[in-house]
Amino acid sequence: MTVPVVAVLVLLVVLAALTGHTLVNATRWLRRPADRPVVVGEPVAVLLPLRDEADRVTPCLRALLAQRGVPGLRIVVLDDGSTDGTAEVVRAVVEDDRRRRAGDHPVDGDDRRVTVLTGVAPPPGWLGKPHACHQLAQHADPAASALVFVDADVVLAPDAVAAAVTELRAARATLLSPYPRILVATAGDRLVQPLLQWLWLTFLPLRAMERSPRPSLAAAGGQFLVVDRAGYTAAGGHAAVRDRVLEDIELARAVKRSGGRIALADGSRLADCRMYDTWPQLRDGYTKSLWASFGHPGAAAVVVAMLGLLYVAPPLLVATTLLVGAPTVAALAGAGYLLGVAGRVVSARATGGRWWPDALAHPVSVVVLGWLTVRSYHLRKRRRLSWRGRPVG
Repeated sequence: MTVPVVAVLVLLVVLAALTGHTLVNATRWLRRPADRPVVVGEPVAVLLPLRDEADRVTPCLRALLAQRGVPGLRIVVLDDGSTDGTAEVVRAVVEDDRRRRAGDHPVDGDDRRVTVLTGVAPPPGWLGKPHACHQLAQHADPAASALVFVDADVVLAPDAVAAAVTELRAARATLLSPYPRILVATAGDRLVQPLLQWLWLTFLPLRAMERSPRPSLAAAGGQFLVVDRAGYTAAGGHAAVRDRVLEDIELARAVKRSGGRIALADGSRLADCRMYDTWPQLRDGYTKSLWASFGHPGAAAVVVAMLGLLYVAPPLLVATTLLVGAPTVAALAGAGYLLGVAGRVVSARATGGRWWPDALAHPVSVVVLGWLTVRSYHLRKRRRLSWRGRPVG
């Protein structure tokens, strides 16, 4: 065999192993909370941080108010310096809920189901999101033994909180991350957003992550996060990750360092999440955090190069080798491309995502991810990273 054939065969073996790992993770090790009605006996606090979310908080809050199976549910909302009338929208939704539950009769203003707080600006050394979550945890009902952090772009199914808390206890975990179904609409969404689930299903050994005490084996999504309160306190809570851009992953690592366990779950039947409305929002959202995902620029360069070799090179090889008359190499490279597509299909189907025809553009998705990573390091080096009006990085 020629050197090009051997090289492409090695590439095929690696791709087959990774796609096989994606399949095993998705079908065997990914936890799936029950979507049937369950009842939770323990008191639960749902914590909702908000900053300029007037245009999206209504469906989120209404879904929280409609939760079933959690008799001890309490909701705490924190307005984190919004300038768009977020707090007024929240109070209107809460008041409307009170009227409907009372049959349009006056309701005692001391309704403990919902508490609305006005946040204070983060002190030096704190980033906005960790500080908002820290304030929420401090004001949660002292009796609540489980805390559920939810972002404003998440809409929960009626039994979502009960199912997630039940799964947290069944997994004997301190922290459970039930990853929502990511809603996509624009071309940018469809190219980039599915990579979130694909990356950890392909490269993270889920079973080992649950069993290993190593903080480096950790993943979590802050959109919908369930924690045991005692374990959260033992880990230092959000104060332990006060200056971290990826506070969700860092909180999972803090839990592991304190002796707790973490678990990932498919939350696609429990929650929907529309993270960004426009391409600039998506671009800037990823740009602010990708540098923190990879750490040292050298590590980022290695990872991006590896992803390019595995998932971008095969379709390019198909085109070039056909032009130079090397059909064997072209066929092998084509098989490599299809293996990469298959991994995306498995990931999407396992997490409620869109797979056709989006998975066919997987190489383009990887190229866009590489560009966003370069942009992230470039802007961080120039201290130009910000999010929602606050500097990060």
